[in-house]
Amino acid sequence: MPLTGLGGRLAIGYITDMDLKSKRVIALDEKVSARTYSPLPVVLTRGKGVYVFDAAGKRYFDMLSAYSALNQGHQHPKIVGAAKRQLSRIALTSRAFHNDQMGPFLEKLCRVTGKEMAVPMNSGAEAVETAIKTMRLWGYRVKGIPSDMAEIIVVADNFHGRTTTIVGFSSDPDARTDFGPAMPGFRVIPFDDAQALENAITENTCGFLVEPIQGEAGVRIPAPGYLTDVRRICTEKKVLFCADEIQTGFGRTGRPFCVDHDGVVPDLFVLGKALSGGLYPISAVVGDNKILGLFESGTHGSTFGGNPLASAIGAAAIDVVVKEKLAKNSAAMGELFLEKLISLDHPLIREVRGQGLLLALEFKKPIAKDFCKLLLKGGLLAKDTHDYTVRFSPPLIIKKSQLDAAFKIIAVAMNAIKERE
Repeated sequence: MPLTGLGGRLAIGYITDMDLKSKRVIALDEKVSARTYSPLPVVLTRGKGVYVFDAAGKRYFDMLSAYSALNQGHQHPKIVGAAKRQLSRIALTSRAFHNDQMGPFLEKLCRVTGKEMAVPMNSGAEAVETAIKTMRLWGYRVKGIPSDMAEIIVVADNFHGRTTTIVGFSSDPDARTDFGPAMPGFRVIPFDDAQALENAITENTCGFLVEPIQGEAGVRIPAPGYLTDVRRICTEKKVLFCADEIQTGFGRTGRPFCVDHDGVVPDLFVLGKALSGGLYPISAVVGDNKILGLFESGTHGSTFGGNPLASAIGAAAIDVVVKEKLAKNSAAMGELFLEKLISLDHPLIREVRGQGLLLALEFKKPIAKDFCKLLLKGGLLAKDTHDYTVRFSPPLIIKKSQLDAAFKIIAVAMNAIKERE
C-alpha cells in the first residue's frame, strides 16, 4: 500500500530535491557507520527550542526530542550557559578526587526525587546496569538471598538499553537475536499485570524493574492503579520496586515523574535523558541510604560519572524543569494534543493514546515509517516504532500556537494517505 506524499509527490525513499551537501553527508555516514539505525533522510545542523534545521536551512518541528532527552528544548540558554561556564574552569577530574559540582548536583537530584543518595553515571543503559547491581547487592546483603541466586523480574516488551545483560531479558527479537547467551537471573512477566508479578516472586527475588509507560514498545500505558498494586506487592514481598524513568521522567508525562500519577514512590529511580537537557550523557540511580549505602569503594564506578561538567549541566537541567514548570505545561499541552490526534478519525488509525507529551498514533497497517516520511516532507520529525506506531514527544516548552501549527502538518499527512487497490 504505497503512500502518496504531500502535494501528490511520492514520499517514500530519499527526498529527490535534497541538496548535494546533505546527500554527501548521508553517503559518508552509510559508508563508515555500522547500520545500527535507519534514519530518515534529513541532515540536521542546528536546533533552537522546539525546532531543528537541516543543512539547507529548512525548519522542522522536533517531535522526538531525542527520545525525550530534550524536554527543555534545544540549546536552552540556561543549560548552555552553565556548560560554557564550567568548560572554562574544568571538565573532568575522575572520581579519584572530589570536585565542587557533583555534590550540589546530586543534592538537587535527591531533593526532586525525595531520595537520599545517588550514583551518577553517563548513559541510560549504564544506569540500568547500576540498578541491576544495586538490586542484587541489596538482595544478598539485606534480604539474605544465597550467593549467585538473586533474581530480578522484568516485563515483556521492555526497553532498558542495549548492553548484553539488558538485551538478554528483552522480548524483542531484533534486540536479542545473535547476542546470546542471555545472562541468567531474570524472569519475564506480562506488562500491566500485577497478579503476574505477585505469582512470579520467590524467596530469591530481589527486585522488579519496570517502565511506568513503555515508550519504545509504542507508548503502552498501564491501567490506573497498576503501579499502586506493584508498590503494595513489592513492599509485602520484600522486593525492591525499581522504576525506569529514563524516558518518562522530568515532566514528560505531565507530572514530575510518571509514578506520581499513581501516587507511589519506588525504592529506586533510574534516570537519564532529560537530566542532561540534551547537552551531555548524564544518568543516575537514585534511592535511599539503606540501599545505595551498601556500595563500598571499588565495587562500582565510572570514569566520567559525576564529572564537574556533567554535574553543572545536570543541575541546570533540573532547575529549568522545576522553575519553568515544564510538567505543568506538559500536562496542559498533552491534553490538547491528545484531543487533536483523536479528532483525526481516520479509517487507518487503530488507536490514539498518550499521557502528557508522550503520545502515540497506532495504525492498522505497517505504514508508520512511511507516515514519518510524509511528516518529514511537511516539516515535522517523528519516530516510528514497531512498524505500526508513530510516537510524538515534543520538547515540553512547546506553546499552543506551535502545537496548532505542528498538528496541521500531521492532519495534512493523514489526508495524504491513500490506499491503492
